[in-house]
Amino acid sequence: MKKLNKSEITKLLPHREPMLLIDELYDIKKLHSATALVNVKKDSFFVQGHFPDQPVMPGVLIVESFGQAAAALTADGLDKATYDNKLVFLMGVEKARFRNPVIPNCKLILKIEAIRSHGRVWKYKGEAFVDDKKMADAIWSATIVDKK
Repeated sequence: MKKLNKSEITKLLPHREPMLLIDELYDIKKLHSATALVNVKKDSFFVQGHFPDQPVMPGVLIVESFGQAAAALTADGLDKATYDNKLVFLMGVEKARFRNPVIPNCKLILKIEAIRSHGRVWKYKGEAFVDDKKMADAIWSATIVDKK
């Protein structure tokens, strides 16, 4: 199965350090599903201030990681001419649950799936794991828009 490293992901997404959160996208099934890796490090930008004595990855960044993985899955699957000069924007989060804290020095694994598309609007679901323990899950929607 196809695998994208961080360098290849930067060709699909506009995100850059420190906001590019996903490190790999693999087990890619074109426009259907993929698995993403987020290396949560002790020097990740959010650790210093969230919370210094007991750092955790903010839930909003877990949702952002889901969104980035879904955007990369979609961008990788579409014809380059269709996706050229486009961006994928988060439209809404219908449901997000944070079951366990994600702490530094772990590998956060995101399993995402595109569950519906209608024109430029896509709906996704995802689950986040550390060592096979579910940390979070979400359902969200995004849209493909023209770059300005």
